[in-house]
Amino acid sequence: MNRIKEVIEAKGIKQIWLAEQLGKSYNMVNSYAQNRRQPSLEDLYKIAEILNVDIKELIVSNKK
Repeated sequence: MNRIKEVIEAKGIKQIWLAEQLGKSYNMVNSYAQNRRQPSLEDLYKIAEILNVDIKELIVSNKK
């Protein structure tokens, strides 16, 4: 599970912009944001860098 949608909404960023920056299609980024598909670790690092956040902010912890 990831928090990409929450982070980009909090920053006021559109998924289409993130897709362009990442070099992915809008449909792929939308799949990430809707948790239908999970990005590779490499893509997750790229997303964190583009959004200027710690990678930990993009994932949901499995610890309670």
